[in-house]
Amino acid sequence: MTTFSTEDIPDLTGRTVIVTGANSGIGRAAATALAAHNARVVLAVRNTEKGKEAAAQMPGSTEVRQLDLASLASVRAFAEAWDGDIDLLVNNAGIMVPPYSKTADGFEMQFGTNHLGHFALTNLLLEHVTGRVVTVSSTGHRMGAIDFDDLNWERKAYKPWRAYGQSKLANLLVTAELQRRLTSVGSSVRATAAHPGYASTNLQFQSGRRSVNIVSRIGNRLLAQDADSGALPTLYAAVADIPGDSFAGPRGFMEQRGAPKLVGRSGSAKDMDTARRLWDVSEQLTGVHFPLGPKSARRDVADAGTATT
Repeated sequence: MTTFSTEDIPDLTGRTVIVTGANSGIGRAAATALAAHNARVVLAVRNTEKGKEAAAQMPGSTEVRQLDLASLASVRAFAEAWDGDIDLLVNNAGIMVPPYSKTADGFEMQFGTNHLGHFALTNLLLEHVTGRVVTVSSTGHRMGAIDFDDLNWERKAYKPWRAYGQSKLANLLVTAELQRRLTSVGSSVRATAAHPGYASTNLQFQSGRRSVNIVSRIGNRLLAQDADSGALPTLYAAVADIPGDSFAGPRGFMEQRGAPKLVGRSGSAKDMDTARRLWDVSEQLTGVHFPLGPKSARRDVADAGTATT
């Protein structure tokens, strides 16, 4: 596929899609496009009133459910309430360079929300997923490093952009490790990732600093593409015929705008030893584990459950 637009999304009648953070920005644009192609789209959002406002303007079948990725209790409640198959899980929600703060569980806010919240959600829902898990990362992953000695920025000076980069690097590492694990158990589910390039959304206005907001407004006006264009890599990663662990992004202007294509990633994002270690640490921090076993083992369990004596 040399070009991609929303016209290339197939008919999704009968498919169920969850999009986190779907009440604004590229999440809203992606959810709208998927709903327009007849998917049942669940908007998983922190603010359900804003979610309902967004859903009311979308075509087709939509539903709003509460999800706060900065709270593992909220993530668990969302997963426990879920019943039925999920054809596509889009881990889109995120925050960018806010002042230092912590999640309800004591994690640095960006690492806890962008990475750990989605890590827990994915694994808690994975037994329901039949198609694909798409996680939205960023070119900002290139400025990140996984500091296992201080993941939550409790001992070193807090640098918001570096913390953002760590969380987005974690997204790519976990995508790679998730795909490795899915393949190892014989699952047909694919894990892919995407980044939007430079898209004009409210994500740029979370720093709490007036100077950064001014620069963001100027950049958005002069350089950024709109949210609909920014959502195309996510949609490409969701429906295009691409292998697991693919990374999609814009093809033009240093991967900042344009139609989507498969793009490269930093050397750090290819380090599978770090990916495995991060997965193990994330399991410890969240208390959530990879739920799938080999197909033969799962079949044996199912057979045992239906056996009669």
